[in-house]
Amino acid sequence: MFEQSFKNIDNILRKDAGASSELDYVEQTSWILFLKYLDDLEKDKKTEAELAGKKYEFIIEPKYRWAVWAAPKTKEGKLDHHTVLSGDDLKDFVDHKLFPYLKKFKTTAEHPDTIQYKIGEIFSELKNKIQSGYNLREILNIVDEMRFRSQKEKHELSHLYEGKIKNMGNAGRNGGEYYTPRPLIKTIVKVVAPKIGNKIYDGAVGSAGFLVEAFEYLKQSKDLSTRELELLQQKTFFGKEKKSLAYIIGIMNLILHGIEAPNIIHTNTLAENIMDIQEKDRYDIILANPPFGGKERIEVQQNFPIKTGETAFLFLQHFIKILKAGGKAGIVIKNTFLSNTDNASVSLRQLLLESCNLHTVLDLPGGTFTGAGVKTVVLFFEKGAATKKVWYYQLNLDRNLGKTNPLNEKDLADFLKLQTTKANSANSWSVKVKDIDQKTFDLSVKNPSKNNEVVLREPKEILAEMRKLDDESFEILKEVGGRL
Repeated sequence: MFEQSFKNIDNILRKDAGASSELDYVEQTSWILFLKYLDDLEKDKKTEAELAGKKYEFIIEPKYRWAVWAAPKTKEGKLDHHTVLSGDDLKDFVDHKLFPYLKKFKTTAEHPDTIQYKIGEIFSELKNKIQSGYNLREILNIVDEMRFRSQKEKHELSHLYEGKIKNMGNAGRNGGEYYTPRPLIKTIVKVVAPKIGNKIYDGAVGSAGFLVEAFEYLKQSKDLSTRELELLQQKTFFGKEKKSLAYIIGIMNLILHGIEAPNIIHTNTLAENIMDIQEKDRYDIILANPPFGGKERIEVQQNFPIKTGETAFLFLQHFIKILKAGGKAGIVIKNTFLSNTDNASVSLRQLLLESCNLHTVLDLPGGTFTGAGVKTVVLFFEKGAATKKVWYYQLNLDRNLGKTNPLNEKDLADFLKLQTTKANSANSWSVKVKDIDQKTFDLSVKNPSKNNEVVLREPKEILAEMRKLDDESFEILKEVGGRL
């Protein structure tokens, strides 16, 4: 029902001078969808209040409601062409009146957990990029036909929205950081197996795929009581996200999947000194795919005992610290973490092994992350007792993964089956920590069934790293030059 609508919106955005990429298409579609969703939500709340004999206080003032500025109707329910805004009038209203009004909610909202605060946060962090008011009018007309009222409608919209996020990831550039393959996320959630009442956290939330799948997993885990549903809505899912686009996408994704006011904070997780984390700040479950390959500034590195510029390694320290004793985690990280010989990598592996039970390492094939060009592993661990033995599973597939041939749940079925017993097979084996090098704590993936063959990196991964090193050298030289 909605698939053609999304295609039509993308076609309109393609001809607009202000939207130049798949990332822009998702961002611009998102803020418009959000306002339509908000209008439908307020209508539902008003109806509920009236049925209970109460009066509903609208969040949005009358002149800024969807039915007034976006889709005014005649008595017959048709678009009122006498009052509807279009062209420059519409663009001027959106840019200079609507966005500034919505932005103010960030300062007037009572608490960050409220929908009011989310409205203010979203419209503080993005802008309308649609340059033609006529194109915007066409998009508003399409979105006005969408409904967020029934569960069936929300389910279809959420499915299509996930598809848009996936397309954005496949588009390359920095889009890939927003999309972790859903079959992989579902598998990680099943292994970690959260329970109702757990507080679940992703400090690099991106498009919120981990939280969405954990929500779906818990909804299907049992028949939920009203209290348990409220618990899922309000006190189960938590996240932080640094980038504005990812923040709005994550919020919208959670909303479309049924969480009305997501507990997602727009902040740089790594700016927090991990020594300030207290017991009240900790979580039962951590599910995440932190960005790798990034470089953090020296002042950010000061927030961590193990100093490193590698973003993913800082995130791993954060996750270990913020996980409750007995808490469980499933974290995606570059496979080089297991074998790097620099001091930070060695210290971090030692910290992980001594403070947590790293019970499982899932080794993923190249191409799992479309366009990323890196090999990754998933670390599964529980905080508390030190690691005695690590069970490895090497995912060996009889095909190359890519855009047209992505990872699927069937690929991971054998891993899911074997990890419950940690059985040995052609693709799985165990290593006792006492048998690894106690100076380097090398945890490299060395499948005894494969004659300990050295897995060479993909050429595109090597080239990407060379480009990254060149960029870093250029930045250093530029900085030095600026001081001379």
